[in-house]
Amino acid sequence: MKARAALADGKGGFFIDDIDVGEPGPNEVLIQIKASGVCHTDHKILYRQSLCIMGHEGAGVVLKTGPGVRKVAAGDRVLLNWAMPCGECYYCQNGLQNVCEAKPAVSPERFNYKGRALTTSFGLGTMSTATIVPVQAVIKIDVEIPFTSACTMGCCVMTGYGSVHNVAKVQAGQSVVVIGTGAVGLCTIQGARIAGAAKIIGVDVKPNKLKMAERFGATHTLLADRHDEGLAAAAIKIKALTDGRGADFAFECTSVPALGAAPLAMVRHGGMAVQISGIEEKVKIDMELFEWDKTYINPLYGKCQPERDFPKLLELYSQKKLMLDEMVTGIYKLDQLKQAFDDMFQGVNAKAVLTME
Repeated sequence: MKARAALADGKGGFFIDDIDVGEPGPNEVLIQIKASGVCHTDHKILYRQSLCIMGHEGAGVVLKTGPGVRKVAAGDRVLLNWAMPCGECYYCQNGLQNVCEAKPAVSPERFNYKGRALTTSFGLGTMSTATIVPVQAVIKIDVEIPFTSACTMGCCVMTGYGSVHNVAKVQAGQSVVVIGTGAVGLCTIQGARIAGAAKIIGVDVKPNKLKMAERFGATHTLLADRHDEGLAAAAIKIKALTDGRGADFAFECTSVPALGAAPLAMVRHGGMAVQISGIEEKVKIDMELFEWDKTYINPLYGKCQPERDFPKLLELYSQKKLMLDEMVTGIYKLDQLKQAFDDMFQGVNAKAVLTME
């Protein structure tokens, strides 16, 4: 079948054109994508993979299933996630499905652009009107939720919420700092609110982002100075807000290498710093920041276990505890992807989404 897709060129650019999508093979599902999230990771992929179908946050409708698929059927509403556990490898057997070492994948031969096979971003390729994914990527939607909200669960929501609940295990009454109040930061703030954290401090350099943070659950906000190296001055103010000791937890959500160690300066002795934004560059760290008994952890995807976590997120949404409709402040058509990226870097939206309607 024909589909319209955004393709990365591997050189920092992308273009939108028609592609051919084949038939789903065994344990594969053909999806009509209705909405796809837009995030910084989608922009990073522009420099990494040539002729790659972009997008890793998606929701839509099942068009067809391959042999062996019983989890979903044609017509089902679904969201997609990129933690696709094989269920049998060392990591899956030890509760780390998010780092599965035998992750199922669809052959690039399922996708064709002018005679060339195509890979898909994170094994999904959601910035396309249609895609084929492994059945492990599919989560059936059993609540009333717009596709534009459902697609966000596939990455930023799971990453933020999961880092709070599955990794840090924040408890009621504890204190939390969230550095960077973009989409992932807002989901982290929401996770802390749902956990019952008594003090949730949002830190950002943009006043409009801090207003968003308050809307989604921050009890306090701190406008940081761009020239504050390692947010050292901000850390002093954080300690003043937390009885002089520092917070129980601090989450780094900026993806800025220079801030990789910043959460360590904001937590108390025995506190936990959580780096969840995907910094992959080399970072120099002053080891004194680890004093005393502090923990620093860099989890992937909130230690997601799809069959456990996504039903919980859908339930929280249905209970109106997880605010997703409100978080989607920018909706763009596929051919407006450049504008969506531009607005993202300007901090215009809490979360931007492409609609394929």
